[in-house]
Amino acid sequence: MTQHPPNRLAASTSPYLLQHARNPVEWYPWGEEAFEAARRRGVPIFLSIGYSTCYWCHVMERESFEDPAIAALLNEHFVCVKVDREERPDVDDVYMQATLAVRGQGGWPMTLFLEPASLKPFWCATYIPPAPRHQMPGLPRVVEGISNAWTHQRESVLAQADAIAEAVGHELTQGPPPTALGSAHAADAVAALLRLFDRTHGGFGSAPKFPQPVYLDLLLGARRHAAPETVSAIDAALRHTLDRMACGGIHDHLAGGFHRYSVDAHWTVPHFEKMLYDNALLAATYARASAELGEPAYARVASGVCEYLLREMRLPGGAFASAQDAEVHHREGLNYLWTTDQLVSTLGPDDARFAADLFGVSRGPNFQDPHHPDDPPASVLRLDDRPDRLAQRLGFPADTFLDRFDRVRRTLYDARLTRDQPARDDKVLTAWNGLAIDALAQAGALLRRPDLVAAAAAAARFVLTALRTPSGGLLRVWRDGRAHTDAFLEDYVFLALGLLALDDAEPSGPWLGHTRDLMAKARDLFRDADGSWFDAGAQARDLFVRPRSAHDGALPAASTVTLHVLLDLAARGAGTGVADDALRLLRSISGRIHASPTGSANAVRALLRVFADPGLRERAIHLGVVDPGAVAARATTGPGDFTPVEILADVDRVALAPGEPARVQLKVRVAPGYHVIAADPGPNQQGLIPFRVTSQGGRGLGVYADYPPGTPYPPGVTSSEQVLVYAGEFDLEAVLEPDGEWDGRPLLAVVFQACTDSECLAPSVLELDIAIDRP
Repeated sequence: MTQHPPNRLAASTSPYLLQHARNPVEWYPWGEEAFEAARRRGVPIFLSIGYSTCYWCHVMERESFEDPAIAALLNEHFVCVKVDREERPDVDDVYMQATLAVRGQGGWPMTLFLEPASLKPFWCATYIPPAPRHQMPGLPRVVEGISNAWTHQRESVLAQADAIAEAVGHELTQGPPPTALGSAHAADAVAALLRLFDRTHGGFGSAPKFPQPVYLDLLLGARRHAAPETVSAIDAALRHTLDRMACGGIHDHLAGGFHRYSVDAHWTVPHFEKMLYDNALLAATYARASAELGEPAYARVASGVCEYLLREMRLPGGAFASAQDAEVHHREGLNYLWTTDQLVSTLGPDDARFAADLFGVSRGPNFQDPHHPDDPPASVLRLDDRPDRLAQRLGFPADTFLDRFDRVRRTLYDARLTRDQPARDDKVLTAWNGLAIDALAQAGALLRRPDLVAAAAAAARFVLTALRTPSGGLLRVWRDGRAHTDAFLEDYVFLALGLLALDDAEPSGPWLGHTRDLMAKARDLFRDADGSWFDAGAQARDLFVRPRSAHDGALPAASTVTLHVLLDLAARGAGTGVADDALRLLRSISGRIHASPTGSANAVRALLRVFADPGLRERAIHLGVVDPGAVAARATTGPGDFTPVEILADVDRVALAPGEPARVQLKVRVAPGYHVIAADPGPNQQGLIPFRVTSQGGRGLGVYADYPPGTPYPPGVTSSEQVLVYAGEFDLEAVLEPDGEWDGRPLLAVVFQACTDSECLAPSVLELDIAIDRP
């Protein structure tokens, strides 16, 4: 291959940009120099966005950007710009939203053409082959078509850019209007996840299958507030998913980390890159699951992931690198694959037979490189079940089995280290290091591993020292002694999250003070007057829209992490101002929660925290964040709270049809020592709230009930002094039917007021866990 002279990317710190520094394409980094060059020449910008460990980014470079003829076409017709999405997540978010708007799906490498004056995109795609393939046009044809349209159809091109930009602006800055939230939104999110749950293989949805720690964390949070039958369903989904991921090939059984996702539904063959953020989030999730579910097996997984981070991702000084590549010598996953012969040569025949049976190699290869079909097939290591269960199944004492298992793993890992290794992206990102700090501090505290807490503290000290501005702000990127790029909201709040976890693990440390300082700075930089928080600072003038996303995906949204950090600070006595900031932020994203509860999983988890705190709940009602009539008593009680009424239904789903009412049998149990005001309390109601079965959260549902008569209370006084009440256990039938135009999410609910002999409690609403199929 011809060695070309370095282009403008050679001065970058980004490993991704440096990979392209000797392409024949005359790349510019993102910035004013490139924009001015395009405006001066009167040509569009060809924008390519990717990251250093992206397999298809490597493929497109080899096929197109190293091809002199294709490079000449690009250089002639455009100013070509490369962006490392990990250094500039704001640029990536804006243009990914454009790609989604145009194509309906996105990915990397991302390929766009921009109008140079405003930087609005007018054509968007992802990977483009060098020649037509699988109904995709080749890049030279695309280049010629775009250039021709720019020259001869300029008005149409500019109109297209405006239309795409308007769609992006609507999605990233406007979103649905705020709405009052209720426990139905949390119930909807949990119910949706349980519907998505793959009962065969674990996880959510189908292939390709991502770990989705934000979903798992929501379920871990929701189980504290759910009814017993819902807890059983949640626990089944959690355990099966955590087990199957830990056993699958997505889990590196030798090093301890997790690959980015599985290309199949059963977690066997991964996409082999490893990301710092995935492993940080999963380490924290497994550690919390071990504590919540009482599962030592999950503590073992969490420890393994943390040890992988310390062994393979930690840099001198204590911070963590960003990622490891998926390929070696242009072969995806080559470092991670094994054959029976390799096991024998490494372990000897006895241990090789043990390993081959244990890791599924004896059943034949499970991986064939789709890009190199002539390469021999091999095996990704995976387990049929958890090691503790395998020991029981095979009749070995657990300690004996695990000792041999770990010895075989260490031997194979040491042998694997002698192979050529995947490249490591060794830049330090403040946000991702914040997640690693959070994971190590949480795991260290929960698993009683002070070494992990110490590692978290070392990383925190590095970031707080090496990635700072003279004014005390944060920078996003550090590599080879150079720190640059003003930090984004995610950098501030992900780091704050880690510092708060350190404060929990080391209460005498300086971490809480650092958190307060960072969040005060972040508030000045990113908070808008309406209570929302932008993802990028106002100084980011190289974007045609200033984004503020609330979508929780592979990474939780910066705004939803902000919400948790503010709630944590409020719980530590930061004052009502911080709590109000949290609640106003929650209100600003409430429309997105209402529209897509699962897409706002981390925000829904914060909503549950608000419901569980009586003071926060009352403040949220006062600020209009929460609808007081749509907060179910069960959903808002914390672990130590008590509601004296239990309501059971004979169905969990009903269907409405015109002229065909649905019937639900209810059993009401009132705790000893309590009574509730009857549906007809008599003339002496005295402002008390009668028992009612009703609908909440929307319109279009009519509810009627045949209530039993109440019992006079208190006994021994005249009827003029008595009120009618229910006590003990009673049954009734509720009838549901369509009633006018359907709007919102009507739910069946019971309103009641419980009393003792000495006092009456505040009125309560219990929303019943019954799905209602609209007519």
